[in-house]
Amino acid sequence: MLKIATIGKDGRTDAIAKSLIESPRVGEVVSLSDGKNLRIPEAVEMVLKRAAELRPDFVVVGPEEPLDAGIVDRLSEAGIPCVGPTSALAKLESSKSFTRELLSEHRIPGNPEYKIFRNLSGIEPYLRSLEGFVVKPDGLTGGKGVKISNAHLFSVEDSVRYCEEIFRDGHDAVVIEEKLDGEEFSLMSFCDGTNVKDMVVVQDHKRLGEGDTGPNTGGMGSYSCEDHRLPFLSQEHIQEASRINKLVAAALLEKTGQPYKGILYGGFMITGDGLRLLEYNARFGDPETLNVLPILKTDLAEICAAIIHGTLDQVPIAFENRATVCKYVVPEKYPENPVKNVRIDCSSVPPESSGLKIYYAAVDKKSDGLYLTGSRALAFVGIGRNLEEAEAIAEEAASSVRGPVAHRKDIGTHALIQHRVDHVKQLQKRNVRKPFVR
Repeated sequence: MLKIATIGKDGRTDAIAKSLIESPRVGEVVSLSDGKNLRIPEAVEMVLKRAAELRPDFVVVGPEEPLDAGIVDRLSEAGIPCVGPTSALAKLESSKSFTRELLSEHRIPGNPEYKIFRNLSGIEPYLRSLEGFVVKPDGLTGGKGVKISNAHLFSVEDSVRYCEEIFRDGHDAVVIEEKLDGEEFSLMSFCDGTNVKDMVVVQDHKRLGEGDTGPNTGGMGSYSCEDHRLPFLSQEHIQEASRINKLVAAALLEKTGQPYKGILYGGFMITGDGLRLLEYNARFGDPETLNVLPILKTDLAEICAAIIHGTLDQVPIAFENRATVCKYVVPEKYPENPVKNVRIDCSSVPPESSGLKIYYAAVDKKSDGLYLTGSRALAFVGIGRNLEEAEAIAEEAASSVRGPVAHRKDIGTHALIQHRVDHVKQLQKRNVRKPFVR
């Protein structure tokens, strides 16, 4: 019987732990850390000490910060294998310049028009050369550092000042990309360094408000379809994204000499000019993981062991043909000034079942109930024969939580999805495809 450890405290890590404990091969799932502050040497030493005491068979890392901080390197040195890349490979997420250059050097399709700046020289004329642009600090920013023209930045002068601020904050580089118009989707793949096997495609909803309004968040919810496609995607789009994930895995091995063992999570956009890569993440997505793991038919512990041993090609991976809709309940005033330390009432929430999964994220479990801690609190995942059924289950559960909370009622609804389908049709009418490699 396996003892498996996790690092993280969020809905994603809760989903990973629940999926692992369902395996007949697993006797215990323990936590080494909530994943916070692992850049502090003392916190890392506490994780290593706890790992030495518990001696798990392997560790699954949830969030990105511990990967960037090198926790996989340290655990591997201590003889404890991990599902998660080393810090050198985690640059795929932690360094946007690394990823853009990786695709360019290896002629992997998907890059938008971009330039990397390591000082202010040349930034202003480049901004003026673009119809629209996105400014990205080179490094982890918790999803809060990316700013877009005409949404956050309203002049070239504003944008140059923001670049100055990025450099003052200690970032080594600024990545400026053309602003794209399209629909986003996520394709996560299991990877053992050589073999890459895909999960189900998912669409996340970053904006706080219904109709995709308000500020960006960590993700208010997501959905996947019973046919494992999305209504605005063709099978060719999915195959193209899958090919890019495979090419990136091979490029990483060639560039670093290290096999990437973990999750390759590509954030893609279908545009009027074809498929573009927005970013890579080096771990399971949150909320996308909450969609895919409940319908995973293959034993997750077996998959993790195969990732570690490099035998993923020997494991047939399958998913149920069910639709899923995830809705996150968040504190009022999230994300800027969220309510904290307030109890919420979940007494009316339906119990978990084969059609409803509940995942605990930023909540404290106390004797008198659940207390908000300031970020996404609870995730409700409806699972059904189709999107309509799955959405109704998730909506009933999310609406049952009482307290100073909110959620997006429109995630997974026909109206919102049809809007996305119409958007892609309008874009494709232009019938213009730019070359992939710049």
